[in-house]
Amino acid sequence: MTAATSPTPFISPPDRTNASSPVPLSAVASGASSAPAQANLPTPGPQRYACSDDRYLAAVASTAPAIASQALFRDVYHSLLHPRADKNAARRRAELLLGQAIDRVAQQPDDLPDSPAGLSDWMEASARRATCAYQAYLASRKEGAPRRYFSNRAHALNFLQSVAPTKLVDGSWLYGTLRHRADPRMSGLAQTYLEELGNGDETKNHVLLYKKLLDANGLTCGAHLPDEYFEQGAIQLALGVVTQRMLPEVIGFNLGYEQLPLHLLITAFELDELGIDPYYFTLHVTVDNTDSGHAKKAIDAVALNASRYGDAAGYWRRVRTGYRLNDLGLGTTAAIKAFDVDAEVLRIFTAKSAAGAGAHSDYCRIGGRTVNEWLGGGEPVGAFLGALEAKGWIVKGADPSGSRFWQLLQGERAEMFGVFTDYELQVIFDWLRGDHSADGLRFDASVAERGARARSFRSQARLDLRTHTPASKRKGVHNPALGLRTHALPASEAGVDVLSPGHHWTPEGLHATQSLVHAERGGFSGSAAHGVHAPQGPRV
Repeated sequence: MTAATSPTPFISPPDRTNASSPVPLSAVASGASSAPAQANLPTPGPQRYACSDDRYLAAVASTAPAIASQALFRDVYHSLLHPRADKNAARRRAELLLGQAIDRVAQQPDDLPDSPAGLSDWMEASARRATCAYQAYLASRKEGAPRRYFSNRAHALNFLQSVAPTKLVDGSWLYGTLRHRADPRMSGLAQTYLEELGNGDETKNHVLLYKKLLDANGLTCGAHLPDEYFEQGAIQLALGVVTQRMLPEVIGFNLGYEQLPLHLLITAFELDELGIDPYYFTLHVTVDNTDSGHAKKAIDAVALNASRYGDAAGYWRRVRTGYRLNDLGLGTTAAIKAFDVDAEVLRIFTAKSAAGAGAHSDYCRIGGRTVNEWLGGGEPVGAFLGALEAKGWIVKGADPSGSRFWQLLQGERAEMFGVFTDYELQVIFDWLRGDHSADGLRFDASVAERGARARSFRSQARLDLRTHTPASKRKGVHNPALGLRTHALPASEAGVDVLSPGHHWTPEGLHATQSLVHAERGGFSGSAAHGVHAPQGPRV
């Protein structure tokens, strides 16, 4: 075993005399600047959270340019998730992004108590409000109210796709605490990070669970999504990089993210109702509990780390600022409200038209044009769909099997089989069915299933247990073990990067996490054991 290296202390503010002008986020997103880290930081303004023992990076709080015109959240997101060799460049990108984010939330209100002493009561009251509201929701559903969030199955799948950039970096804001896990003040935060990683269990690793959920439903990681969908994920990744400079903000963000929200409870319920595996969401309900879960550990971390800072009021202001960072980016309810089935159908067909132009035979004409002319002639896709509807190839508001176009996608001798993903087929299916799609029917449901009441995911799982149908054989059910039974490199060979947000879900990362957790539980806290060396710094 290798002796543990003493954790690096939280650093003092940099020399403010050498900082230069602000650098646009677009420039650091691409890693364009190769100057030393100090030269790329914005010119520091007055420290917003001045306190005698404040290790806050003064430059981070400076006034930043309007982020809406300069931010390339997607680029920053990917550069932090899969960084290249220049770790300093990654840190600079993180600091600039967070500096702009802090400026945006500095004057926003929040619901936190006036002092940390009120956090326990605040947490209990917040959880109580969420559970009471959820019980009221359930009562309304029993009385016949429709689903509150998802109008149909395609709507629910679109939501899973929309929040993928955030869900696929779950826990990343705590990555920087891992190197300080031997410090009793930080051990709860580090433990939370490891539990986000499932303690190395592939069936509990949050990111891996979400990846499998996407795969099971024909969804992707969201490469086609607009830039603003990557903002919250970029913020979370950035916090994991700058922990030593911005610990109070990390603690504050964690405080907000680990509380139980009403939308989590409703989302899990409605996904299950629509036959979609809700486990990723129900897992968060249990692990974030207020008694011994992540919500409680988040409260404890606030008090445990207060002694690092001489100005208690300044520390609490910074914690509150980090808490407000949760409000940036596209939230759950906003992502749900953004769904427009007509717009999504147009997006899907527009993407396919580029690939299909010139690939069709000119056997028939739609609205006086061949399919190739429609797809390659620069006409709006909406006009082509309108022409198909006018010709009777698309019949909306009825059983899709009566639409000639749908017959090309599904059924015997479907000539366009494989052109659309399962998700895209579900969107088209629900679009064709209109209001009838509220029943949540799958696009590939059998004739028997179409005449019966749709089963929830859990009721179908119970039925499968009785009929001995393996879950992995069912359509739309993820198999966590699929493709993971490969030889994992020892963590000492793979390096501590395997525990980072971009790698912990891989076979090597799971192996390294298991080894580290085993070592911690075996009394080797802060030391290397079982091939896992104590992280020597935030490896991003």
